[in-house]
Amino acid sequence: MAQRACAVGHFAALLPQAGRMERFVKLWAALLVPALIVFALDQAAKYLVRTNIALGEVLTPIEPLREVFGITFSQNTGAAFSLLPQAGDLFLIIAIAMIVGILLFYRRMAGASWLTRLALGLVLGGTCGNALDRLTLGYVVDWFLVRIPNVAANVSNFADHAIVIGIGVLFLLSWRAKPAQQAEPEDSSGSLQ
Repeated sequence: MAQRACAVGHFAALLPQAGRMERFVKLWAALLVPALIVFALDQAAKYLVRTNIALGEVLTPIEPLREVFGITFSQNTGAAFSLLPQAGDLFLIIAIAMIVGILLFYRRMAGASWLTRLALGLVLGGTCGNALDRLTLGYVVDWFLVRIPNVAANVSNFADHAIVIGIGVLFLLSWRAKPAQQAEPEDSSGSLQ
């Protein structure tokens, strides 16, 4: 019994203290909860599309918008806008590198704003959703069809939108943030102080 108590004591010493554990949970929950929500919604939508819509079929759930919006089933082996369709394995490697990079980088972000964490969660969840498709299906399921009649059309998915929104928010936050070292103010003589 004494050995068991000793082992439990050693294990307890490895756990973060209560305050540290709470901060740890909050830090990671801010990333993982949005990521899991995006991932779950993305995979659920893709499953519904794969099991209910024939490849290439287009549904128009909102009749007045039939010319600009539809739901379809497309198998995208390339990148956004179906670019580089033969490079699917490369995009899987890039996605895995992004996932690992976000997780490693995030550990150092204890002071980051909630919006930064949310944006990274969107990117992580979307990247995981598309990576799972590439890994299990060999392609990404795209289903959200947007058209500009006689100009262009794009088919995307929920994961793509989460990634674009997350990166957009990160870009706006970094653009809005003041650089740590701004130009020194000039004194009255016109020279830098």
